[in-house]
Parts: sequence; C-alpha cells; structure tokens
Amino acid sequence: MIVVFGSINIDLVTPVERLPGPGETVLGPGYVVHPGGKGANQALAARRAGAAVALVGAVGRDGFGEAALALLSADGVDLSGVARLDKPTGAAFIAIDRDGANQIIVAAGANAAAEPDTLRQMPLGAKDILLLQCEVPAATNLAAAQAMKTAGGRVILNLAPAEAPAAALLACLDIMIVNEHEALVLAQALDWPEREPDAIAQRLDAERGIAMVATLGEAGVVAWQGGIRHRLPAPQVTVVDTVAAGDSFTGAFAAALSAGRDFAQALRHGLAAGSLACTRPGAQPSIPYGAEIAALARETGLAQ
Repeated sequence: MIVVFGSINIDLVTPVERLPGPGETVLGPGYVVHPGGKGANQALAARRAGAAVALVGAVGRDGFGEAALALLSADGVDLSGVARLDKPTGAAFIAIDRDGANQIIVAAGANAAAEPDTLRQMPLGAKDILLLQCEVPAATNLAAAQAMKTAGGRVILNLAPAEAPAAALLACLDIMIVNEHEALVLAQALDWPEREPDAIAQRLDAERGIAMVATLGEAGVVAWQGGIRHRLPAPQVTVVDTVAAGDSFTGAFAAALSAGRDFAQALRHGLAAGSLACTRPGAQPSIPYGAEIAALARETGLAQ
C-alpha cells in the first residue's frame, strides 16, 4: 500500500497570455475550479496507476472541503485519514500562459494543521511506501517519516515546494524526487558546490544513500540509485499545461515500485504518466490511468 501524507487543496486556475512579472497585473478571461494539492494529486496519481492508496491530511468544513475530495473518493482512495477542521480548505491560485507554463500561489489553510496521527495507527509494514511533499509542516512530515521507518517501509520525499530538508528527515529517506530548481535548493541547503541535477543526484546517492530522481521537463529525467545512473528522454507530446505533471510522475513512479517493478521500470512508468498529464488541462482532471500510461509507454519505447 502507498500512504500519502500531504496537502489537499482546491485549485482556481486562469489562462493568461503571459505570466506576470513583479508588481504586474495580467488579465485572464475567466477561471475554473479543480481539486488539487500535491498530496491529493499524488495520491490520485498512484491510485489511477493501479496502487492501493490511503491519504492522510486535512480539509476545512467549508464549501471547498468536499469538492477537494470528490475525485479521490470517486477513484477509490482511502480517505478515512482525512480530518475535517474548522479552518479553510487549502487553496492554490494558478495562472497558465499560452505555452503551458504556470505560476502558482498556495494558501495552506487546513494543511497547516494536518497531523499524521492516523498514519501512526495504521498496520504499516515493509511492503508499504510513504509519499511526502512539502506543503504540510516540516515537523509533521518528519513524524510521518519516522513512523514509516519504524514499520520498516520505504519513504519517498518530493521536495516540492522547494525547501531545505532537515537532517532528521533526510535520515529517513529512501528516495527523493526533485525538479531542477528543487535540486539546486537541496545543494545549497547541504552547502554543496554542485549546480547540475545530475551531479547533485549522484552525490546524494553516494554520500547519503538516498536515491534521487530529477525531472527535467521536456528533457526527461536523470536519476541515481546505488551508484547506477539512469537517463531517459521524455515522450514527445503536445503540451496543454504542465500543472500536475510532476505529481503524476511521482504518483505513478511510486505505484510502479509498490507493484514490484524495479527502479528503472518505475522511472519509465512515471515519465509516461507525467507526459500524459501535460496533454490535458487542470490538476487532478489531467492525471492519467494505468491503461493510458502503459499504452504511451509501449508507443514510445518506454515499456521494458
């Protein structure tokens, strides 16, 4: 089973001709509302990719709370660990330009009060995977990671949004997933001179024993695990927007590991999922299902 401890948001998304600069206002023609949040997105991505998934987090008792959980519930994610609090449901405000690039502002809301108490009470074991991100407080992420390590399971951290991870949290990790910016933040936090994701991943693997995956957008992915380098190109797709592409990669990658696939196969699975998410608008509505992921992997030579 995959347990996701993380954020649950509602996303307000508007298309714009171009993204604003500092102090600038840019008009959009309208907006749409989608369920989102990195924790919820990754839970849905892992579930749609075929894994059994439980989500632990928090929403408000406001009008957005149930809307934020609707697709998760419809796809069979276990939501018994989601608390309902007297705080606003987390929200993300997303602008997407004509090329599919985005800017995102996240208001934490109930996510700031999320606790891993339910996770500690689960019958966790060595076959389980905990998936973390950085949209909930660092102290609660650490508590969740320690609970999974005590149970003997694996811990994956998606270092997003980018922040300096505590040494205690690093000590719990088996795998870290970053994009290029997040890789640089990690290197700076560790006072390393490396600036390229490839070199940072190699050093984290060699010195800390943490496998690292760096997603590179349309350039694909580079990863190091156990001293072995993996470099894969991304499938060529028509990009509509990139919202939830990273979350789709992460959830599908974790689902592949949970299903017993090896690290290289999991990377291919994640790449296909992330690429498919780019072809559709929105966060959770863009997340692909297992059959679609497998089909694209076969078509593009990722299936091995």
